[in-house]
Amino acid sequence: MAIIEATDLRKVFRSVVRGQGLGGAVRALFARDYEEKIAVEGVSFALDAGELVGYIGPNGAGKSTTIKMLTGILVPTSGTVRVAGIAPFDHRAANAQNIGVVFGQRSQLYWDLPLRESFELLRAIYDIPRDRFRQNLAHFCEILDLERFMGTPVRQLSLGERMRGDFAGAMLHDPKIVYLDEPTIGLDIIAKEAIRTFIADVNRERGTTVILTTHDLADVERLCRRIVLIDEGRVIYDGPLERLRSEYGTHRMLVVTLAEATSAEIVVAGATVVSHESNVVHLRFDRRTTSAEVLIRRVTERYTISDIAIVEPEIESIVRRIYTDGYARPEALPS
Repeated sequence: MAIIEATDLRKVFRSVVRGQGLGGAVRALFARDYEEKIAVEGVSFALDAGELVGYIGPNGAGKSTTIKMLTGILVPTSGTVRVAGIAPFDHRAANAQNIGVVFGQRSQLYWDLPLRESFELLRAIYDIPRDRFRQNLAHFCEILDLERFMGTPVRQLSLGERMRGDFAGAMLHDPKIVYLDEPTIGLDIIAKEAIRTFIADVNRERGTTVILTTHDLADVERLCRRIVLIDEGRVIYDGPLERLRSEYGTHRMLVVTLAEATSAEIVVAGATVVSHESNVVHLRFDRRTTSAEVLIRRVTERYTISDIAIVEPEIESIVRRIYTDGYARPEALPS
């Protein structure tokens, strides 16, 4: 049974259109014109318990609006949503017990209190049993390395330290579902890796369902097997990350290291030379028409090589192509 079900979700924001100047403001008091903006249009998806799904799209695509409807912050204009069996906007208190939320630009911690006391307040708010609270906090302190700044006021924490604290705070009450909105934004490489490891561990060890929205597609590649791709308020792809890669990642790169440097032109049938520096050559090829095995054979027949490697397309380039060209399922690949 799905733990999250969204069916034909639609959200329209309505705002008053005012004329210019004092006259326009006065007219708006008696005869108002309205402008409607569709933020989400017919979004449907279902998540099973324990899934870790990337919910991605460009700015203004409707990601945050969808998350706000799932958390109960916004009421859908139409459509239905059920989270752990309840409508989140009708049962906000019960829904809050089931979910944890981390927003990269906001914090649920208390700005002027030490981190430890922020956690104590969250324990009281969620009515977490004392023993369970101590167990969870000890575990999170270990894997997120929190102990060294537990006594520091939140306002004095670095961004990476605060984000670690926010992750721990969101998980203290053992939520069934966690929504992560840009959780690694602005973090350095070390902090990002710590957060990614924590997300993976929580999902694997606790069976927590995770929805991850991010512009950092390295997060998606590192964590998610499934992605839901949204653009202009509509879902344009919902499925395995690898299927998207196979459908749109049609071009691969063969990196050839020649035994000796050469300035001579490199020509290999079925491939295009992208770069040639000293003895390293990058060859781009379409795997639908030329297999890697055939291309490697052609290279080794013509040149003496010392090393060779195949580079798969990055998910970022694939998603960028979909945003630019639109999503249409490519023809079946040749067997």
